[in-house]
Order: sequence, then C-alpha cells, then structure tokens
Amino acid sequence: MVYDYLIVGAGLFGSVFAYEANKIGKKVLVIDKKNHIGGNVYTHLTNDIHVHQYGAHIFHTSNKEIWDYVNQFAEFNHFINSPIANYKGKIYNLPFNMNTFNQLWGVITPEEAKAKIKEQQKKYFVENPKNLEEQAINLVGLEIYEKLIKGYTEKQWGRDCVDLPSFIIKRLPVRFTYDNNYFNDTYQGIPKKGYTYLIEKMLEGIEVRLETDYFRNKKELDALATKVLYTGPIDQFYNYKYGLLEYRSLTFEHEVLDIENYQGNAVINYTEKDIPYTRIIEHKHFNFGTQPKTVITKEYPAQWTKDKEPYYPINDEKNSSIFMKYKEVMNNESKFIFGGRLAEYKYYDMHVVIESALALVKKEFGKSID
Repeated sequence: MVYDYLIVGAGLFGSVFAYEANKIGKKVLVIDKKNHIGGNVYTHLTNDIHVHQYGAHIFHTSNKEIWDYVNQFAEFNHFINSPIANYKGKIYNLPFNMNTFNQLWGVITPEEAKAKIKEQQKKYFVENPKNLEEQAINLVGLEIYEKLIKGYTEKQWGRDCVDLPSFIIKRLPVRFTYDNNYFNDTYQGIPKKGYTYLIEKMLEGIEVRLETDYFRNKKELDALATKVLYTGPIDQFYNYKYGLLEYRSLTFEHEVLDIENYQGNAVINYTEKDIPYTRIIEHKHFNFGTQPKTVITKEYPAQWTKDKEPYYPINDEKNSSIFMKYKEVMNNESKFIFGGRLAEYKYYDMHVVIESALALVKKEFGKSID
C-alpha cells in the first residue's frame, strides 16, 4: 500500500476530507476524471471574471464553525443572493416578499398582501393536494403559482406540475417584509479569488491526478491505498446491480459579451415555460465587477442519461427504494467509505457538504476540526 487513503473525486467533500487526513499525517492520493479540481464548484477566469462553470454557487450558513472553517482557506466577499424573476418581460423579486406582492398587486402593507394571498388560497384550496400544482396553489394562491412557479418548475423537472408529487413543494418561503435576501443564514458570500482557489488551498501539498477514470483502473487504484473514499454515483460503484438511480441534468451555454453590464443582477430566473433556459447568470456581479466586458451563462435543464452529469437526484419513492438497497451494502464495507451528494444520493448545499465531510473525519479519525 502506497497511500493511507485514495480519494475518488476532487470536489468539496473529497477535498475537505483530504485536507483533514493530510493534516494529521495520512498519505493521501486524490483522483478525478475531470481535467480540473473543484467538482461542480469549479471557477475559472475569463476576461478577469471568475466564471462559475457549473452554475451559481453562493456560500451560506448559520454555523459559525463552518464559516470560520472555509475562511481559513480563502477570503470571502459580502455578496448577498438577491435573484429576480422575469415573467413575460416583467420583473419580480425573489423569494416572495413585499416587493413581489407590490409588483403583482400594488399592495403596500403586509396585511394587504396577506389578505390577497388568503383570498386566492380560499378560492382555489384543495383538501389533500394530490400533486405539486394543487400543493403550490394551496400555499401561495393561483397568481404567484402561474407566474413564478409553474413554468420554472416544469422546465426544471421536465414534467407538468400536475404530474409531479406534492411533496416536492412542502412549503414555499413567503416573507411579509421588503427584504430581497434569498437566504436567512447569518453568513453569506463568495470567495474573492473564486472557489477553485479555495479548493487549491485545501489540496496544497497533496498528490492529485486529474483525467483519471477510477472505473477504468479500479483494481489497480484500490490496491494503492489502505482505504478508499468514494464520492461518485453510488449505483455506478456497485455496477448498477440494484438498478439505475435517476437525476435531472443541466447544460450551460457560456458567452462573453462586449458590454459592461448585461442584466444588472447576478441571477435572473425565467419563469415562463416557452423560454427554454431557467436562468441567466452574469458572473461579474458575484464579485461586484467593473470589467469592460461581461460573461453570461444560460442554464438549461436536461434529461439525464448515464453519459451526462448528474445534478439533482429524483428522490421519489422508486429511487429512494433503490438507494436504500445500496445504502445497506455501503454500511457493511470496511475498505470503502462514502460521502457527498452522489454517493449519498442527496442534494446538498455547500455548507452541508462540509459539515458531512467533517462528520466523516470525526468518525474516521476520532477528532473534531481544530
């Protein structure tokens, strides 16, 4: 054995574990099939702008320990996520708040907004909603649903809202204040030098091999290390023996524009179904940029196949049942340990990825972070 740990995946989960293992003297090898580190938080410079290659990533948490942890690797700015929605050329603030209600109905006070929503809820209320459409209308009324939820959701999931289960929208954030901050968390921001810089600092002094496909040389790679941390798709690890886990995928269309400011906001959602992309990201606004050019990214939801990148797990009854079979086998492994959104078939925000990775560190090494 040449290494104590082989870590499959140079994303956030694998990098945190690698850093902590290396810090206590473990010999670590990190591999990734991509040609870069960072997984889906990877950023790169284009025209002096940090481009989020795989969609917008805004770090947010109310856990001071996690906030302090990431700040040891990179300095964060004070970016506040305040997306807006474009529906047929009209602009609405997100999440649903007093600005949104004023834009929709001209109401001024919270009481007026509550009365308007209550009126619509009462008119269209369905006892025991059977699908996402009925659930959403129960929560926020018909108008908000039709303008700001329906089209976006159907694009995102590739199915009509009446064909989606109600549990997808158990609740919707409705705020009766004039506050456009999307997150309620205490800490929020983006690394000033980009997420790739943050991951580089985590992996400093650790051997990393890129463009290395674990499954092409699994036997040889496994033999290099005493233990293996695997962060990829769990069904692929077990050669799909219990079935294929399903996802929604995304494609990204990046464009450099010879103008200073394209849309005036980092993220604009397009909520009508006829527009094929769900949002446009203008990357310079994540870092309050003043560069002479700008970079935008259109984000398109896509049907997932095994040759496409898996993004959003479809945690319905069928897939959850399949995953539980894999989980039972995972729990009985000795050489292999698992973690991250693909291995755990769970959508994770970044701060939760780090919390999960540090929990595994504690389990493996019997220590908490310093």
